[in-house]
Amino acid sequence: MSNLSGIVDSLESRVVKLLQEYKNLKRLNTKLEDEITILKSQQDQNIIEIDSWKDECNTLRIANSMLGSNKHKRETKLKINELVREIDKCITQLSE
Repeated sequence: MSNLSGIVDSLESRVVKLLQEYKNLKRLNTKLEDEITILKSQQDQNIIEIDSWKDECNTLRIANSMLGSNKHKRETKLKINELVREIDKCITQLSE
């Protein structure tokens, strides 16, 4: 009978340890999910910032070529042509 009592006590202690480990893992999981949310938010902000810097770089490249640099002249001509076409479309829509 004492052997059975020892087995039950051992089993009970294992269950308590498992429950404690479960609670710890659940807490860790919640913490990691919060961290994932924060990191995703930071990643979204970084992507927005990168896009902004790319736009600024492109604008500076065009401005530089307009100032006489031959390096990006073709891109500038293409951009000017695009803007002219856009203006033509606007004029056409206004005249209708």
